[in-house]
Amino acid sequence: MDTVTSADGTTIAFEKTGHGPPLVLVHGTTADHTRWEPIRPALEEQFTVYAIDRRGRGESGDSPEYALEREFEDIVAVINSISEPVVLLGHSYGALCSLEAALRTDNIRKLILYEPPFLRTPGELTPAATLAELHALVENEENEQALVQFFTDVAGMSLDEVDVLRAAPNWPARVSAAHTVVREEAAPAAYVFDADRLAPLETPTLLLTGSESAPFLKEATAALAEVLPNCRVVTFEGHGHVAINSATDRFVAEVLAFAGESESLPQTP
Repeated sequence: MDTVTSADGTTIAFEKTGHGPPLVLVHGTTADHTRWEPIRPALEEQFTVYAIDRRGRGESGDSPEYALEREFEDIVAVINSISEPVVLLGHSYGALCSLEAALRTDNIRKLILYEPPFLRTPGELTPAATLAELHALVENEENEQALVQFFTDVAGMSLDEVDVLRAAPNWPARVSAAHTVVREEAAPAAYVFDADRLAPLETPTLLLTGSESAPFLKEATAALAEVLPNCRVVTFEGHGHVAINSATDRFVAEVLAFAGESESLPQTP
């Protein structure tokens, strides 16, 4: 694993593989860089892939106090260490971090966001009682149960979708990272969706969403589609928040087609 130092001094690790223009991958809650294994071999055929371990898991460091803004800075540190503009792909919590990173660096050529978790207006994203239950499970070292409850009660995934993730080779890594769930569910509640701040972001952007995803995730995607001036939306019909696993070939095809385009995108009506 290679590393960079983030703005607060935290070491952020990433695995660099493949050949071609740079593609940076940012995973979501509970995962690490191995989250991308179902699609990384296909991406490596056309891109040099930088798969990040977000802070607090894998080979990345952490800080005593957690703040969402530090995650934005972590991604910027990786992107700015690359000598040419990148395609940036973020899933879920990683998509929120990627969106904000795109406002903080000019070294992004294209942006791909798969259902960033935020509310259009400030509010409670995850009920306090649910956060308390998740915290208690982690404190009791019941990490796997905490993980399943997070996916079903918070992310709105079906048990069939959870089983798809459970069958993936990186499930043990997800279980190990369960301690990060509570902080990553509490932080977005304070995130302010500011349309005026996002509107100048002209980076060509692909917004990915699932027809079966939780309503708040689809609403967040719709909110971005209304604001970003150079974006289009692709919906994975019949799939939810983990089409990376449940519709792997389609997901890869959409990413490669978008990343390989040279022209700007028209706004989807």
